[in-house]
Amino acid sequence: MSEQNATSEQNDWAGETEARLLSATLPHVGRLGWTRRALAAGAADIGLTAAEAELLLPEGPRDLAALLARRHDAAALAALAGVDPASLKIRERIRSASLARLAAALADEDATRRWMGFLALPGNAALGLRLLWSSADVLWRWAGDTATDENHYTKRLRLAEILLSTLALRLTAGQTVAEAHLDGRIAAVMAFERWKAGFQPAEFAHRLAGTLGRLRYGGAKA
Repeated sequence: MSEQNATSEQNDWAGETEARLLSATLPHVGRLGWTRRALAAGAADIGLTAAEAELLLPEGPRDLAALLARRHDAAALAALAGVDPASLKIRERIRSASLARLAAALADEDATRRWMGFLALPGNAALGLRLLWSSADVLWRWAGDTATDENHYTKRLRLAEILLSTLALRLTAGQTVAEAHLDGRIAAVMAFERWKAGFQPAEFAHRLAGTLGRLRYGGAKA
């Protein structure tokens, strides 16, 4: 077997095992929280040793949080596979993308609650912002965005803020309130021309961090 093939097989094994480990751990999160104890329980369920689990996810719950975010991003894209974004207005694209991402997160509702609480901890806020940014980037790329100037960043910051606040409201106030909030935010900030001027990226980064902080104490007001 060539070195290249061996590396490919190792990567395949790692990716498949990470996915299995995530699936096995999520049922334990409700009882044990987003913790190494939950991760250890999930590892035991699929026959992994503690050392093997640590090799796969050296940062433990933080790596697991990133895996869940990527899984939900992929599920959102799968749900959008039958939608032609070019046939939609920009607002409709972002609404469809946001609802698909929301539905993906709610498929693991209990774990998502714990995930958001974990990311709201001071030491994890930066990770939370990176994951939200990545999710926004995935959705904007599906929507056909090709901007490379400052609009690239402001679009993603705004969508990350919308995703976080809408998900927080869905978990605390229900679907109707969340969708009304989503529609209101899109109506207020998503018209394409408004992306081009008047934005302060630091302002939106601050708002994202503030929403994460409020989640730590059980609040979800956006």
